[in-house]
Amino acid sequence: MDEQRRQAYLNLIQQLLTCPSGEDDQILESNRELLDAELLQVMEQEAEKLAADGDQNAADFLGSLRSQLLEIISESSTLVNASSQDYLEFLEKVLQATADSNGDPKVVYPLLEANLDKLDDNFIDILKTWASAKLSELEPETAEGIAIVIGNFSILFSDFPLGNRATQMEIAIAGYETILTVFTNESNPKIWASTQNNLGIAYIYRIRGDKADNFERAIAAYQQALSVYTREAFPYDWARIQNNLGSAYRDRIRGDKADNLEVAIAAYQQALSVYTREAFPIDWATTQNNLGNAYSNRIGGDKADNFERAIAAYQQALSVYTREAFPYDWARIQNNLGSAYRDRIRGDKADNLELAIEAYQLALSVYTKLDFPEKWANTHYNLGNAYSDRINGDKADNLELAIEAYQLALSVYTKLDFPEKWANTQNNLGIAYSDRINGDKADNLELAIEAYQLALSVYTKLDFPEKWANTHYNLGIAYSDRINGDKADNLELAIEAYQLALSVYTKQDLPEIWAIAQNNLGDTYSKRILGNSAENLEKAIASYQNASEFYIREAFPEYWADVQRNIGKLLVQQGSWYDGLSRLEQSLPIYSHTENLEALADSVYHIARTHHLIMNLDKARMNYRDALRIYNHLNNQPGIAICKTGLGMLMISIGFIDDARQELTQAYEICHTIKDKQGIDNIQQLLQVINKIKTKP
Repeated sequence: MDEQRRQAYLNLIQQLLTCPSGEDDQILESNRELLDAELLQVMEQEAEKLAADGDQNAADFLGSLRSQLLEIISESSTLVNASSQDYLEFLEKVLQATADSNGDPKVVYPLLEANLDKLDDNFIDILKTWASAKLSELEPETAEGIAIVIGNFSILFSDFPLGNRATQMEIAIAGYETILTVFTNESNPKIWASTQNNLGIAYIYRIRGDKADNFERAIAAYQQALSVYTREAFPYDWARIQNNLGSAYRDRIRGDKADNLEVAIAAYQQALSVYTREAFPIDWATTQNNLGNAYSNRIGGDKADNFERAIAAYQQALSVYTREAFPYDWARIQNNLGSAYRDRIRGDKADNLELAIEAYQLALSVYTKLDFPEKWANTHYNLGNAYSDRINGDKADNLELAIEAYQLALSVYTKLDFPEKWANTQNNLGIAYSDRINGDKADNLELAIEAYQLALSVYTKLDFPEKWANTHYNLGIAYSDRINGDKADNLELAIEAYQLALSVYTKQDLPEIWAIAQNNLGDTYSKRILGNSAENLEKAIASYQNASEFYIREAFPEYWADVQRNIGKLLVQQGSWYDGLSRLEQSLPIYSHTENLEALADSVYHIARTHHLIMNLDKARMNYRDALRIYNHLNNQPGIAICKTGLGMLMISIGFIDDARQELTQAYEICHTIKDKQGIDNIQQLLQVINKIKTKP
């Protein structure tokens, strides 16, 4: 419809919504030239908008009026304009072609392709009204014959590759629901059950409506089908629907996620009790792949076992789905196998990531952007995740490969067409930029922040609470590390982002990520510039102590040690030297048995600094030297500089001025090389102290 015509419809709808009660008939009579199928389409769209805006009364009024007009337009020859008549003639022609060809796509699809302009919501309305009127006036046997044709026609629509996918699924659903007004469980249980199964599939793939509702309707339809298709009477059909039911429970939104996955696994295993590789190799392989997906996502049971079972199931599927015979399915399962290896717990982590990358690359040897754009994009997204986590190879190169993979995914995943997948990719691209080694660090952090903010244009707290929280958490890290802008402002933005994340990440529901966010919030408060310094330290300590409620020593020894170290440093800063020293020393036995030498060196350095403050100078010197040895081993230049600065200060305290000058001069050279302005300023002040001491008579 042209814009002028659409505006005329909108004006009429506005008149109907605002007119006094009882005057709507008069308004319709004076606008008879606008009463057509296109008006009904616009009325439906406006009713949906009103409902979304919370004006349910107006939406209900418009919906009721639309239903009345639909009956009039469909039945009255005086009101059926050429457009509506065309729809009716097209419907009858399609049904006839379906009947004559016994549902042959080669006959029906060319007819649909030639009439893509009629495959819209008007067609759905015409189908419903025509079928309701036609089937009610026919003899039962004739009505059943037409219903069977509508069923075949609906199956064809479900698989039709052209046109608007959302509308086509609505047409298929309308067709299946029409059949169920003719066939009942009592009159023809087999057709009724088959239609329930088809209706379940259509709701799974439905684009419109509430996604959670669609899954509930699909599950209900499958369960209805299983009341007829029992294992004893129809073993193959029973297994087929068990497989479908498993997929519905696997992706179900309502109910407990863990419970849903257990039901899904049980359903797949039921299907596999009939589907054997020998008797039904394709169905067996398909169900093995589905079972692999369920085990990959499983919450119950041992996590490591679940991934092993997922990998085994995918490998079973690949024994049937070979590249030569089934290239598309082979690629799909390679992609799934890659994700299972990426998340695998057993085996060597580095090796698992190499296997994941190999599997994704195999999938991409079939998935091309031209032939399978969405699958190609999804596999590049997964490949980006694997390169981000990769252990082998050069870290900088891996991050470049990850960024490239995400950007390729975004060439297909646009915000308009794939909003959630676009946002997922933007979030992960932000992480890659935040970690990036190549390029300018300040620029990389700006790119990370931009990507996170783009993701948040889709992720809302209402619709995607966990993803919204995760992106705010990531944004908090980026603002905390940010180089551009005012440092104080950046830290405020980081605190705000962490607090927003913690409005979703609660101790009760998501204890582990809650603890991580609390720890990061503590880090940020400890560096905060604005506000009262003492209050900031209190808030930092409180956040770390919150984290320690989850990170107990027995379950998470290294995280527990991190929290003890952080609290210890702040207690020392507050002046609680002995309490702080105790916390720092508690972390040492843990770090001594890990590979985290950076954390060990940091603890030892702060123990040295604390002993220095309380004038245990021998212990201070010994710990400075120990920390320096670790930093030298790591070639950590900032760490070497602070240890030498500490030793220089210590030497001044005990009167070894020449040794002090030597340590401080070496520290100064390092600070100059790494452009540590604050370190340079501190050392210059200490050198001035030495010069004053030297000049005293």
